[in-house]
Amino acid sequence: MAAEDIRVRAELLETGVLGDGYHPRMREVHERNTARLKQIIAEHGWPGRSFVGSDGSHAAWRIVQHSIGDPPFQRSCVSAIEKSVSAGDAPLAQLAFLIDRVRYFEGKPQVYGTQFDWDENGELNPWSIEDPAHVDERRQTAGLNTIAERTREMREQAAREGDAGPKDREEHKCKFEAWLRETGWRD
Repeated sequence: MAAEDIRVRAELLETGVLGDGYHPRMREVHERNTARLKQIIAEHGWPGRSFVGSDGSHAAWRIVQHSIGDPPFQRSCVSAIEKSVSAGDAPLAQLAFLIDRVRYFEGKPQVYGTQFDWDENGELNPWSIEDPAHVDERRQTAGLNTIAERTREMREQAAREGDAGPKDREEHKCKFEAWLRETGWRD
């Protein structure tokens, strides 16, 4: 499932349509993977390392990160991964990314600085961070590099992929906000 996600993303990137909203092909992959992961979790609980190995656990985490069209499911996975982290069956970094992803879509400041967006000047930066003075301490605890290092990595990746952000920021913002309401992330 994760390999299909990566493959479709690469195809859409290659054709230059990845950054133009939530592409229907990507959405379809995400929805299909979400449905299957829900079944797996219902039958077995969170697929931690002891159940599916490191690669399988990472794939499950990737799928839930991309389950953006199902807010209740993504929110429920926060506690599932939290339990797995507490049991030593998943890395804290996975929980950090998911907490931040949920908070980003809810419009709340993130905790670990893992989610990025284009600012009003057209620069890729971390989404708003709660207690930014201590973010690097939290990131270190989660096994993540510094916020400055991650910002550099994200900007380099965007440059490699030819992603200069939305062409019309105001239109992009309106579409994104409509999607957030339609999907149930925000009222």
